[in-house]
Amino acid sequence: MKLRTWIVLGVVAIAGSAGGYVYWQQQFAAQLPAGIVSSNGRIEAEQVNISSKLAGRVAEVLVDQGDMVDAGQIVARMDAGEINAQVRRAQAEIRRAEKAKLEASASVIRVRSHLKFTEIELARVQKLHRKGFATTEKLDQRHNELQAADANYRAALAGVEQADETITSAKEELARLTSILDDTTLKAPQRGRIQYRLAEPGEVVAAGGNILTLLDIADVYMTVFLPASDAGLLTLGSDARIILDPIPQYVIPATVSFVAAEAQFTPKAVETAQERAKLMFRVKLTVDPKLLRKHEDRVKTGVRGLAYLRLPQAQEWPENLTVKLPE
Repeated sequence: MKLRTWIVLGVVAIAGSAGGYVYWQQQFAAQLPAGIVSSNGRIEAEQVNISSKLAGRVAEVLVDQGDMVDAGQIVARMDAGEINAQVRRAQAEIRRAEKAKLEASASVIRVRSHLKFTEIELARVQKLHRKGFATTEKLDQRHNELQAADANYRAALAGVEQADETITSAKEELARLTSILDDTTLKAPQRGRIQYRLAEPGEVVAAGGNILTLLDIADVYMTVFLPASDAGLLTLGSDARIILDPIPQYVIPATVSFVAAEAQFTPKAVETAQERAKLMFRVKLTVDPKLLRKHEDRVKTGVRGLAYLRLPQAQEWPENLTVKLPE
C-alpha cells in the first residue's frame, strides 16, 4: 500500500514538474519586455553526405554513429582489387616503354656513328673520283650507303619518339587509374559528427551512393516562425537568444542569419489587415561556430527550445536573457 502511494506521489510530482516548466515557459514569454519576441523551434545542423564516386562494393567503414571525425580523415574504403590490378598493368607498361626507349636511344647512337662514317667515306670517294682514282660505280655505292645510313638514323629517331609517346600515354593512364584508386578511399570533407551509417561492408552501391551522413557541428541553427509584424522589423545580424528545454539554466547567444521574403504559411483568408498580421515568416538563427567548436561535445540536433529575438525598439536584454554558458 505504501509502495503504491509513493509511486502515485512520484508520478504526480513528475507531472507537476513538467507541467510547471511548461507553465513557466508560457508565463516567461508573456512577461517579456517590449521589443523582445519569442518562438519555439529545434536545433538543427547542416548534413553532409559522404558518397562513393564509383559503383562497387563497400570494403570497410571505419567510423560509427556518433564518432567525431576531422577533415581529411579516412572514414570508409571501397573495394579496389580491379583498380589495383589495372594500376599494376599500367606501371608494367611504363617500364616496358622505358626499356624500349633505352634500346631505341642506343640504336640512335649506333646508327648515328655509322651515318657519320658513311658521310666521311662518301667525301673521301668524291675527292678520289674528281682526281680519277675512284670509279663512278664506287661513288654511287657510297651514295647508296649514305642514304641507307640516313634512313636507319631516321628510323632510330622515330623509335625513340614512339617510345616517348608510349611512355606519355602509359603515364596518363596511370594518373587516371591513380585518381580512380584515390576515389575508393572516402574521407571526411570537414570536421563533424557521424549521424548515420548508410552502407555496411559487403554492400554494393551505385555511383554517387551515400555511405555516411556527417553533421556539420560548426553550422548549427534554429528555425522559428514569427508573424509579419515582428519578422518585418528584424535585420540580418540581429541578436537572439536560445534556451533549450533540457538545459533551461543556460542562455545561448545566436544571430539572425535569414528572414524569409515570403510567408511560409497563412490563414485561409487574408482579406483584412488583422488576418494579414497572422502571416508567419521563417527566421533562421545561427550560433557562432567558435562557440560551437568550444562546446562541440554538447551539440545535439533535434533538441527543442525557445528562441528570443530583440527587435529594434528594445534597448537591452533583460537580466534573465543575458548569456549563460557551461564552463
